[in-house]
Amino acid sequence: MDQPQSILTAILLTPLIGSVAIALMPPEWARKLAIAFSAAMVGLSAFATQSFKPGTAGYQFEQIVTWITTPFPVQYHVGVDGLSLCLVVLTAFVTLMAVLASESIGDNRPKLFYSFVMLLTLSILGVFVSLDLLQFFVMYELELVPMYFLIAIWGGPRRDYAAMKFLLYTFFGGVLMLGGLLYLYFALTIDNPGLATFDMVRLAQAAPLLPKSAQLIAFLGFFLAFIIKLPSFPFHTWLPDAHVEAPTPISMILAGLLLKMGSYGLVRICMDFFPTVFIDYGHWIMVLGAFNIVWAAMACLVQTDMKRIIAFSSVSHMGFVLLGLGSLSAAAVNGAIFQMISHGVISAVLFFLVGCIYERTHTRDIHEIGGGLAKEMPYVFYMWMFAVMANLGLPGLSGFVAEAAVFYGAYTSPMALATAPHHALVQTSIVIACTGVILTAGYMLWLFKRLFFGPLMAKWQGHLSDARPTEKFVGWALSLSILILGIYPLLLINQYGSVADAVTRGVVSKMSISQRPDTQL
Repeated sequence: MDQPQSILTAILLTPLIGSVAIALMPPEWARKLAIAFSAAMVGLSAFATQSFKPGTAGYQFEQIVTWITTPFPVQYHVGVDGLSLCLVVLTAFVTLMAVLASESIGDNRPKLFYSFVMLLTLSILGVFVSLDLLQFFVMYELELVPMYFLIAIWGGPRRDYAAMKFLLYTFFGGVLMLGGLLYLYFALTIDNPGLATFDMVRLAQAAPLLPKSAQLIAFLGFFLAFIIKLPSFPFHTWLPDAHVEAPTPISMILAGLLLKMGSYGLVRICMDFFPTVFIDYGHWIMVLGAFNIVWAAMACLVQTDMKRIIAFSSVSHMGFVLLGLGSLSAAAVNGAIFQMISHGVISAVLFFLVGCIYERTHTRDIHEIGGGLAKEMPYVFYMWMFAVMANLGLPGLSGFVAEAAVFYGAYTSPMALATAPHHALVQTSIVIACTGVILTAGYMLWLFKRLFFGPLMAKWQGHLSDARPTEKFVGWALSLSILILGIYPLLLINQYGSVADAVTRGVVSKMSISQRPDTQL
């Protein structure tokens, strides 16, 4: 089958047209149009997946159109490999689920709400398909506008504070990225003018040729920008506040999709462009990942707000991405990428289910809810039980696949096996990270118990309704995808596996003989 070269442009235009159409139509059409355009994105991404050729080297569905010639050569350049295609499909799917879960928005300025959701989706998709670095930066920063207003207008009581905090943190990350981007371009201009470009395909070949000091400076700009978005300690504090104040569908998009922009950038730019920096500092990235896993899991144990627990849980689970990428092994990088997609679905369903309870009780405080909800909300109870098991890594579900691959890859990685001064540090980080699995089981089961078991408070008796048909559809659609990926992970790995292997080989091949372990990867 011939590949439709314009399919990515069609996917990008769908939310853009949807945003404009929703803004121009009557308010009562807003939700229906948002569902229609979101479903169209799912259909187009499914068509792209059918036409994609897994295992083929390079990018597919590429389109290049000259955008700007002076003072910088900038192109409209899009394309996908297995990794970015998986994230495009995830974006379309989670967006549709979030729009379906937006019933509570009701008559509260629906045209503006759904227009911003479509614009937000455009920026996320743009990050995953962009192959021009300046275009990547524009799309990366575009999401600030809709996300700020989605929190500031439809958020909770402290929405202004949360929206501004989100804006400041992520804007600061954007400034760092812009600095790294410009430094990289001018460093290439000075070192070899013929290699100066914003084309990300060519940069992956040109950037590693720069002196180590220049690579490190550019790397820091990108790396700090991406771990702010991930988020990672010590730049994580914007996330719990944003989640607590954001409406349910926006929390689903924030955890399920926005955080993946940071992890995607770590793979696509930091590992691809600066492999020698990853070799020199991979052990510290593993330490940072292990710290995130355990520290955020411990923070969950002292929270009483359901959303804050799931928000800190996201910080903990994204630590597995850092641990896997810093390990520099094919298995761990595969696990880290699987974690991106798996967490995207699991976090979306958890925030959706928190919203189901909040909509009925008008509180997220566990003590105010008091437990016993299983009696009044049995359908919600079973969906919660499934989501809890997925988040704590029950075998047979997607969370287990990701964490098992990361740990196996970390223990057999060049960083863990090499006879280097940092050997003990790496091994200790892996052992500490393992305790995060136990802590996750602890806080998730404790949360589940405090919500659904025990006596039901008198104020809830006869006043809590079970899941509506739309809520059942969203909950089980997300849950089914978790189950499918857990039972048959090759469905996903076959798409992006060659990308993870290629990135890992690109890094490990640059390790000096003294750094390489005797054990075969």
